[in-house]
Amino acid sequence: MDFTVIIPARYGSSRFPGKPLADINGKPMIQHVTERAAEAGASAVIVATDDSRIAAVAEGFARVVMTSDKHESGTERLAEVIQKENLADDTLIVNVQGDEPFVPAANIRQVVENLSQRTDVAMTTLGTEMHSADDVLNPNMVKVVRNVKGEALYFSRSAIPFERSSMMTDPGRTDPSLYLRHIGLYAYRAGYVNQYVSYTPSALEHTESLEQLRALWYGDKIHVDVASEPPPVGIDTPHDLTRLLALLNDGE
Repeated sequence: MDFTVIIPARYGSSRFPGKPLADINGKPMIQHVTERAAEAGASAVIVATDDSRIAAVAEGFARVVMTSDKHESGTERLAEVIQKENLADDTLIVNVQGDEPFVPAANIRQVVENLSQRTDVAMTTLGTEMHSADDVLNPNMVKVVRNVKGEALYFSRSAIPFERSSMMTDPGRTDPSLYLRHIGLYAYRAGYVNQYVSYTPSALEHTESLEQLRALWYGDKIHVDVASEPPPVGIDTPHDLTRLLALLNDGE
């Protein structure tokens, strides 16, 4: 199955400037991401960036496409790559976030295989179990609620669903098994990416700072499968990276 992985990578993160170039066991973070994409069997791996520093490093191990610094979302950056590379509408695209250096290759294959089997959804993504009330209450861990078909009803940084019996009295006793953490990994066809960027950005995506809400706002279906291999959490801050490296070193 042919598919292209595009990795949007920005330098100017407010909480972690230069994050894609952060060193992880002797390699920049972005290199770990490209290696996971190659391991998944991608036909092509492209780093999409607006920063020459990231480009200079990434060119050593991946194809790089320079993009505008005006994009509001990673998906908009993908659309520019699709246009520049003249990718056909039926090309399967996987958007792998540049701050997921240890995303399992199996997860990348899972979203693209799921999409290839479904013609009734705009995109596919993944979720995984949550393990603590602190995670449920953490706004950096995005929650997703699905319907009976596994399609997303809503994504939020808030605790959804709202477990009334505990949230009203003692949020620390919330049952994490009721929640599904969203993994920021998406598969879609190139034609849909072009459709997505034609939409006027929605109020919801700005309110939550979650680009996938634009798709739901316009009635497009997103299928959410449970990840076959739960990944570690993404890296939002230098502290996240320090904690992740400590966990990985403890596991060796």
